[in-house]
Amino acid sequence: MSLDYTSAEMMTVTAARALENGMTCFVGIGLPSEAANLARLTHAPEVVLIYESGTLQTKPDVLPLSIGDGELAESALTTVSVPEMFRYWLQGGKISVGFLGTAQIDRYANLNTTLIGDYHDPKVRLPGGGGAPEIATNAGEVFITLKHSKRAFVKDVDFVTTLGFGRDGKGRDGVPHIGRGPTRVITDLCVMKPDAETKELVVVSLHPGVTREDVCDATGWEIRFAESLESTPEPSARELEILRELKDRTARAHAGQ
Repeated sequence: MSLDYTSAEMMTVTAARALENGMTCFVGIGLPSEAANLARLTHAPEVVLIYESGTLQTKPDVLPLSIGDGELAESALTTVSVPEMFRYWLQGGKISVGFLGTAQIDRYANLNTTLIGDYHDPKVRLPGGGGAPEIATNAGEVFITLKHSKRAFVKDVDFVTTLGFGRDGKGRDGVPHIGRGPTRVITDLCVMKPDAETKELVVVSLHPGVTREDVCDATGWEIRFAESLESTPEPSARELEILRELKDRTARAHAGQ
């Protein structure tokens, strides 16, 4: 029996399923945090969530507003300094996956959170990279989640804040002590993975009800599809219930602040 759910819920559930027990995940705020905590509350209770502010194995009851949200420290196993977080945990190779969002992504999974337009005369200034550049180069692999649109999925990002595979798909070639980079991109329409040879993103799975044309219309380059294109499994009733409860708790908690 098909359940009623939104495309945003489909995206979050699919992203959550990418995480597994035993993973140590460096979590970005926003959609990555929503997916990571859903995974912790459902199929992966032993996933270790780490946030940039220095909170280790945190188990927030509500979604944090920022990396400095007190909820993260209060529910963490312990907290460490930011230099220790990056130098020992991240650069020390102890993070299996980084989970990131972005404003722009291009065909080689480079991320832009710096600006839109020309660097010297930008149309929009964005928040910047934060810890994402370090996460993308030092974590074992990277998952990316964001809503699908031509504004977000561009052929070439205006500025490479966070390395995917470089402007030509070869940005990680021959670089020592660097992670695998982006291994999947989850949107509200589909799942993408980098081609094994070219590193260009390829659609490997379409969400229920989504067509190839829908993805093409929302992508700023001529997107390719895998030969054996899959259909993403629908969310379960339990996943939807837990996700909605989490978001309701978060809304109530933040309304009181």
